[in-house]
Amino acid sequence: MGFVDEEWFLSRLLVQHFTIFGYARSKMTGAELRNMENFVKLDKKLKEHEAGRVSNRLFYLSIPPNIFIDAVRCASISASSSNGWTRVIVEKPFGRDSDSSAALTRYLKQFLEEDQIFRIDHYLGKELVENLSVLRFANLIFEPLWSRQYIRNVQFIFSEDFGTEGRGGYFDNYGIIRDIMQNHLLQILALFAMETPVSLDAEDIRNEKVKVLRSMRTLSMDDVVIGQYKSHTKGGITYPAYKDDKTAPKDSLTPTFAAAALFIDNARWDGVPFLKKAGKALLDWRAEIRVQFRHVPSNLYSRIFGIDLDRATNELVIRVQPDEAIYLKINNKVPGLGMRLDRSNLNLLYKARYSKEIPDAYERLLLDAIEGERRLFIRSDKLDAAWALFTPLLKELEDKRLIPEYYPYGSRGPVGAHYLAARYNVKWGNHGVDE
Repeated sequence: MGFVDEEWFLSRLLVQHFTIFGYARSKMTGAELRNMENFVKLDKKLKEHEAGRVSNRLFYLSIPPNIFIDAVRCASISASSSNGWTRVIVEKPFGRDSDSSAALTRYLKQFLEEDQIFRIDHYLGKELVENLSVLRFANLIFEPLWSRQYIRNVQFIFSEDFGTEGRGGYFDNYGIIRDIMQNHLLQILALFAMETPVSLDAEDIRNEKVKVLRSMRTLSMDDVVIGQYKSHTKGGITYPAYKDDKTAPKDSLTPTFAAAALFIDNARWDGVPFLKKAGKALLDWRAEIRVQFRHVPSNLYSRIFGIDLDRATNELVIRVQPDEAIYLKINNKVPGLGMRLDRSNLNLLYKARYSKEIPDAYERLLLDAIEGERRLFIRSDKLDAAWALFTPLLKELEDKRLIPEYYPYGSRGPVGAHYLAARYNVKWGNHGVDE
């Protein structure tokens, strides 16, 4: 039970009789795996530990996608609880497109009910993502501003300062759009943009998220930029290209970077660009949401700001990782006899405000699955809506074998991403600049 945080026990979040079984498939042939007589043995072993008590079983199947259905079938038939609940955590990828995702859901529902399926996206368990709805719905200063009337654009940024590092074989089959944009960033966008739910009940929240996704325009190549990192020498060190990864095909066109402009066609968000970018081998490691507000109409201080009104724009930044923080950029007078303005931050840095260690996202989600709390897990209709947005784009990329823009390892990514943002009069927020 080494991976279970001690806090679970200290906080009395787990019942007294709690057992974790690790079950591997090593030394099994494909035929043996599909036969799965071993699940009968697992069921017998579990019953020994349950000792006649009411048993609740949670299966976390961290296994390759091609054997997932067989494992679910055998777990359901041979190792379900006879007198309690049985739940299964499903790790992404949830298919590769609309058809394969729908097929996966269809097969799962041959053996499980929807309320037994917990599709896990660990980014939804991040502390700052969890706090997003609290920030909006529990603070009067934000909710009235949460619309096209006051918000100019919203940016969802995910960057890693490392490459695939031997995982190119897996990554090449999915790419950055499937790996990050279609799930992590899109799920956070839905949470950010949803209408006020009727209650905090899981289904009420998930209903509102689905409405957001169904209101979004299907993505086209005109609103997308793709890139792939190339080798780069800096400080006497040569950083490898994506194609230098021995597990990646040498002729691969798989994007390691993507930027996209998305739009929600509803009354609250009509015309507001939601920009997303995600990439590997970039300048820094960060995940954040940046809300850029509109300019102050007829600003009295426009003469002082000059022509660069963007520097005078209020911005709310929610930094998901690292160094979790929420800060609001405001305009402020510099102390002194003259009238000189400065851009300052009202900053909530979590490690300074809260001494308690922030729980890992998986801890929260595993505990939610045990407790049957579904609001942070992905419902099948939400998954369908998410794939509907991206499948035509992914098909076009692969059918036409579109060539990505190459960018140096350790850079800010393709130049095309800046042109995409500029088309909507947006500048990407730069971490560490004027902050």
